[in-house]
Amino acid sequence: MSHRIGIISDTHGLLRSEALAILQGCERIIHAGDVGKPEVLQRLNELAPVTAVRGNNDKGAWAEELPVSASITVGQVAMYLIHDLAELPVDPVAAGIRVVISGHSHKPSIQERHGVLYLNPGSAGPRRFKLPVTVAELIINNAKVEARIVELRV
Repeated sequence: MSHRIGIISDTHGLLRSEALAILQGCERIIHAGDVGKPEVLQRLNELAPVTAVRGNNDKGAWAEELPVSASITVGQVAMYLIHDLAELPVDPVAAGIRVVISGHSHKPSIQERHGVLYLNPGSAGPRRFKLPVTVAELIINNAKVEARIVELRV
């Protein structure tokens, strides 16, 4: 059975219709922090169940309800979410984690190291510098994981 997971980060309060269109049909959405405002999560929750972590810019009572990190398992794949990869408190290899998802840098990237996939979906919010506006998706099929970055036309 195949699972399609939408990954978004660094919306900073701006949830674009282009991002919503790509996340449509995902069975779960992961927000890797710097959400910006609770309405972003409410809108994403209308598409699919959301797992979100708190970013360094998420402030206020609503943000305090968000965990700093989270672990989830989809199919046979264990994933770890944290906003800033530099603050990763675990050794993913030793912990049996297959995918580490982070945001913060606004730079989309997919890297595999020691059997662990490191995925940063980039920023789907306000454009910064000359960085692209992006989201990502994970396709999980049993223990196989594929990731891709989708650039939004904005």
